[in-house]
Amino acid sequence: MVDAGGPDRGGAFAKRLARLGVAPLDITLVVITHGHFDHAGSVNEIRAATGARVAIHRADAALVEEGRLTVPPGTTRWGRWSLRMLGPLFGRFVKLPPFHPDVFLDDDGMDLSGHGIAGRVVFTPGHTMGSVSVVLDSGEAFVGDLAMNKLPLTARPSLPIYADDIDAVKRSWTKLRDMGVRTVYPAHGKPFPIAALDRQLG
Repeated sequence: MVDAGGPDRGGAFAKRLARLGVAPLDITLVVITHGHFDHAGSVNEIRAATGARVAIHRADAALVEEGRLTVPPGTTRWGRWSLRMLGPLFGRFVKLPPFHPDVFLDDDGMDLSGHGIAGRVVFTPGHTMGSVSVVLDSGEAFVGDLAMNKLPLTARPSLPIYADDIDAVKRSWTKLRDMGVRTVYPAHGKPFPIAALDRQLG
């Protein structure tokens, strides 16, 4: 499983699994792409339901262990403006229940064949410095917030409007292209071909 959604989503998770015909115990690993509340907020509920181990990169581990709320700087005019307008409300209405990961990923990533998945976790820093992606041998990549494709964040496939290091984001995308990634699944928005980012990546 990739990411655990925002806080208090355990009930919605259980209903979705039932609709898909997936037994909770079939999930043995939850890969958290980065340590933000909307990706790691329901880890405790999902881990309790599935018994799965939870993996996150070491660079983001402190965020989830401390329940620390952070938003990277804006990389676009809209990103910077939205932070100025919404930033003061962020801590008042958002929470990240802390948890202790079971697996601490390093820069070499992780082979997923032991979990029945033909692919691996790949270190792709930039949005946060501990961001990772799940890259399948089929050429599909689940990239968290390394790209975005949904309003009100962005109207089309684009690099993240918030990032700790936008140059690292671009290097991560070069890495994914060199690995043969063809189809991108962002956390926010619909999947798109990696070629949609060519103009932004130069």
